Amino acid sequence: MVYKVTLIPGDGIGPEVTNAAIRVLEATGVQFDWEVVEAGQKVIAEKGTPLPESVLESMRKNKIGLKGPLTTPIGGGFRSVNVSLRQMLDLYASVRPARSIAGEGTLYSDVDLVVVREATEELYSGVEHWVDRDHSAAETIGIVTRKASERIVKFAFEYALKEKRHKVTAVHKANIMKYTGGLFQEVAQKIAKSYPTIQFEERLIDNMAMQLVKKPQDYDVVVTTNLFGDILSDLCSGLAGGLGITPGAIIGADMALFEPVHGSAPKYAGQDKVDPVATILSGEMMLKYLGERKAAEKVWNAVYETIKEKRHVTYDLALPGYTSRPVPPSKCSEMTDEIVKRVEAS
Repeated sequence: MVYKVTLIPGDGIGPEVTNAAIRVLEATGVQFDWEVVEAGQKVIAEKGTPLPESVLESMRKNKIGLKGPLTTPIGGGFRSVNVSLRQMLDLYASVRPARSIAGEGTLYSDVDLVVVREATEELYSGVEHWVDRDHSAAETIGIVTRKASERIVKFAFEYALKEKRHKVTAVHKANIMKYTGGLFQEVAQKIAKSYPTIQFEERLIDNMAMQLVKKPQDYDVVVTTNLFGDILSDLCSGLAGGLGITPGAIIGADMALFEPVHGSAPKYAGQDKVDPVATILSGEMMLKYLGERKAAEKVWNAVYETIKEKRHVTYDLALPGYTSRPVPPSKCSEMTDEIVKRVEAS
């Protein structure tokens, strides 16, 4: 079987890391037909928008995609293309695993948890405005709906069942945000009753941040609203080794888009320098989604062993904190070569 996949190379380092992921995925023997469509900052001059309709059409047709990082201006400029993709395609579940892999430089060697984040509403709804003519005060409105809360909590429990995980932790701030947080809490409590084999608990967001730093081993699947999920998933990435090794997916009812968590790092573009692991492991997640679990296992094992051996790793994984012996950093392409070789040999 050949899988038709939408490929969005992305901005900055995006083309380099997506090319690395393609090489590794194809080394598994699974066959792909890549439909390349461009989005992001680099297409604005030609298309007049960072998100051309051709990208949406390709995703609606193929139902599955692999995406490199896209630039989001800070404090101004165009709206996040990532947020627009999620909302326009109704990709409501952001799934971000955090698994210990980077080696000696991490605080923990046994982190293995997943943050499931609602990805279409709340403080990312895009409802904000100035409240006075002098622009001295601004307001952002966080919209939380019962429908979105129900489907993300159900997704988290179904994910736990499918991946043989044992606990779901719902994170909110219902003690202060009694309407929005209270709605999410109420929905989580109700849905949890339908999954008696999965342990359920709640945490307030501030306490959850502390608990994750103290004892991340106690957590399995964490489900929460959009902003809290964005923050907690980066925190968990740090526990496991950093954004350079953290994959992600945004999943809807009938389609999914796989992407690294990190940004486009334009200052490193074209230098063959950056860590390709986050995008490669996003491809591993895509293989699981397609039911190609043996191929996914090959990718994970190859990445894990490459990083564990520390002979062919990019600069971020060759820093003194990540290894007890001096390691000359490899190029992105050289690390990819090593992972491909291990996949092909498995």
